[in-house]
Amino acid sequence: MTSTVPYPHAPAAGALDRCRLIDLPRVGSERGNLTFIEGGVHVPFAVERVYYLYDVPGGATRGAHAHRSLQQFLIAASGSFDVVVSDGVEERVFSLNRSYYGLYLPEMVWRDLVNFSSGSVGLVLASRHYDEDDYIRDHDEYLRAVGAR
Repeated sequence: MTSTVPYPHAPAAGALDRCRLIDLPRVGSERGNLTFIEGGVHVPFAVERVYYLYDVPGGATRGAHAHRSLQQFLIAASGSFDVVVSDGVEERVFSLNRSYYGLYLPEMVWRDLVNFSSGSVGLVLASRHYDEDDYIRDHDEYLRAVGAR
């Protein structure tokens, strides 16, 4: 099904260069470690929504979509998983396996979350509240939106 919400412009060449791992503050002591995240400080947007993925079955893929305007910050709060990102031309893989860094994903980047370790928890910080119209779930539609087809 094709979305009726138009995308105003395709991302500029090199959109994947905007995807980046960001180190988060670590406060360690003999009692354990603490990491904190502040919207607009550690992530480049104000956080409006937080959700997490867990109990992902072995071999399952999550994501498989892009967002028209939403930005996200993904963290492996426990365990590990890989994030495969694409701009319709190029593809990169980011392995998330430490709870003190996360992956920033700008708008209009296709993402697939794969290779979840047993017991992993993926924490997602989002720049907007949930809006189904912001999703592009069909890969061919995404390729047309970014001018790759």
